[in-house]
Amino acid sequence: MMNIYADKEMKELVANVSMKGNRCFPMKFEFINPMLQDKEMVVGLPKLESIGDVCEDCATCKAHREAFDKTEVWKASQPLELIHSDVCGLTLMQVTTIRGNKYFLTFIDDHTRVCWVFFLQHKSSVFSMFKRFKAMVELQFGFQIKKLRSDKGSEYTSTEFNKFCEDLGLERQLTVAYSPQQNGVAERKNISIVEMARTMLHEKRMPTKFWGEAVNTAVYILNRCPTSALKNKTLFEAFSGRKLGVKHMRVFGSLCYTLVPSQQRHKLEETSEKGVFVGYGTCEKGYRVFNLRTQKVIMSRSVIFDEKSLWNWETMKMCRCQFLGKIVRK
Repeated sequence: MMNIYADKEMKELVANVSMKGNRCFPMKFEFINPMLQDKEMVVGLPKLESIGDVCEDCATCKAHREAFDKTEVWKASQPLELIHSDVCGLTLMQVTTIRGNKYFLTFIDDHTRVCWVFFLQHKSSVFSMFKRFKAMVELQFGFQIKKLRSDKGSEYTSTEFNKFCEDLGLERQLTVAYSPQQNGVAERKNISIVEMARTMLHEKRMPTKFWGEAVNTAVYILNRCPTSALKNKTLFEAFSGRKLGVKHMRVFGSLCYTLVPSQQRHKLEETSEKGVFVGYGTCEKGYRVFNLRTQKVIMSRSVIFDEKSLWNWETMKMCRCQFLGKIVRK
């Protein structure tokens, strides 16, 4: 609650305003003491004709940026009660993913902090991706999205998007301009994802065009990691209620060999093909591998990994990683 007084001694209360869910104070006041309208202001302001006059004069003379409250004000009590969302684009690098995407879109559950990621060629696709995400999580997990928090980007504030939320009774929480701190959960998550993806790419000297695969893998790993926000649980376990194994996890960017099905070769041909590991299947139970011969990403469950090796993308030959970061051609 914010109180507004008529003097520095804070003796004459003018109005009070309640804080909303997005930590903003809408400037809609109710007079506590109407008699103040007939009094001269102690601080030298003109006669109080309306509460708007007082706010405007005070703001003009003593405007400053308020500090953000660092304490936890409110947290969702169940999954999907509040979803944080943000769009992140790596346009400064002028590099698209191998599928031509320029942005990635994240949705984070406030209660468990589990994250979902989608890739976009254009920001205008945010609305269609949100509908796709909403249908998927509500059907699979049995909860309903009640609130959506995002910035005021045009991709979130289109007439179509607003009408869709209004028809469903879904509450929108939009941040104030130039105040990304109000959407801090999504902003921090995107920073963690980008830093983790960058580390994985550099570790195996992979081209930046694989940033989409690295981002997808980073989200996959983060959802299966413990966090101080949850006690003895991973993010996905807290959300879904079931434990997930990690024995299948491998080093991103490692050289690997995928089995060629017998239906696709004759008896004298090689039984495997060389590739680079770039992630895990979303709907399929298998590994995503960039086939070095076809230059395409394939899915395979029969993969042999050489995690100490990497692919030299300049010479197109295999290299073996040694201690202290040295690379020796094999």
